[in-house]
Amino acid sequence: MPWISNEVSRRLYAYQQGIFQELESPAIVIGGVEDHVHALFTLSKNYALKTIVEEVKKSSSKWMKSEGTMNPDFYWQSGYAAFSVSQSNKDRVKLYIDNQKEHHRKISFQDEIRTLCRRHGFEIDERYMWD
Repeated sequence: MPWISNEVSRRLYAYQQGIFQELESPAIVIGGVEDHVHALFTLSKNYALKTIVEEVKKSSSKWMKSEGTMNPDFYWQSGYAAFSVSQSNKDRVKLYIDNQKEHHRKISFQDEIRTLCRRHGFEIDERYMWD
């Protein structure tokens, strides 16, 4: 659902940045559009990716319900996509995240994931992709 307004997004990203920091996984950039968020962060050696994503989603969902949208029906979809990024591609990915609004004028979130997975040779079963 398109619940992340421009006014909420900046505060949400700042809140999420704090969560990444607490999990020893500093965020390089967080950005997105009304219905999803992208985060480029350094993965901690002390926490599993699953744990980091789970905690960021859980904590920011609570924040969105109480301080962000104040909508008790807000929730993140159950799944997520994660891709590793080489140091040489970090600036390109950062620019990509910074330009999400422009990017999604041309391609939907679902088509974006399909394209990324295809490009990287990852087969997806769409029965389990979308809530």
